[in-house]
Amino acid sequence: MSPSALSAVVAELESLYDPAWAESWDAVGLVCGDPAHPVRKILFAVDPVAAVAQEAIDWGADLIVTHHPLYLRGTTSVAATTPKGALIHRLIRHDVALYTAHTNADVAAPGVSDALARAVGLTGELRPLRPAPDDPRRGLGRVGALPAPMTLGAFAAQAARGLPRTAWEPRVAGDPARVVHTVAVSGGAGDSLLGDARGADVFLTADLRHHPASEFAEAGAFCGGPALIDAAHWATEWPWLADAARLVSSGLAARGINVETRVSATVTDAWTTTAQCEE
Repeated sequence: MSPSALSAVVAELESLYDPAWAESWDAVGLVCGDPAHPVRKILFAVDPVAAVAQEAIDWGADLIVTHHPLYLRGTTSVAATTPKGALIHRLIRHDVALYTAHTNADVAAPGVSDALARAVGLTGELRPLRPAPDDPRRGLGRVGALPAPMTLGAFAAQAARGLPRTAWEPRVAGDPARVVHTVAVSGGAGDSLLGDARGADVFLTADLRHHPASEFAEAGAFCGGPALIDAAHWATEWPWLADAARLVSSGLAARGINVETRVSATVTDAWTTTAQCEE
């Protein structure tokens, strides 16, 4: 088997993002592809969707590495009569493999939330918001300090500049004039970590639901708890792609395997536009 085969790339990925770290409900690892086939070009993306597949095919990629699984809930068929089945057929026809690193990349160190923290301006030491029981260096979310205190409004603007643009800007719950220093972040849906973020001045994540966010913000205003920033799900996970591409390519290069990597700039956030109200 060639040293640049897909199997070697998978081994490198799994040395960084051990599948054993994934949640029991998750679906990570190789989705399609021949382990013996050579890999020269790897496209990194958040979502395994048709637009990303086309980007990979147009570029001549041999492998797509995505954060989100294609078949999170399993399937009994990959017939091309469904969008996901059609995607699998399309990838196979063009000899493009697909690999997923999801919750195992969330808890890795460095992982998804490390990249998010750096993107929004945290430059110092980071620690997990919810450490893994078996290794306190790993875990969900990250918390750290800004280089200097700033208002919540200024930090929200800085975070928006640091994240890729989507159809809607990050939403803020809290007094814009409030001074913040300690920031907690979690890439992707993070309202399960609201309780863990109570020691920070602000918690930035995605997919915050109305009732938990409302109750948390109300309690925070009453007793000085964290302000909230709710960003687009895709945007909070996209910064990880460049980190993953760099780590994979450097790890392979150390073993004498040279690959070309690309981070997909295709915006695959579910929300594509905002309504404009006519006067």
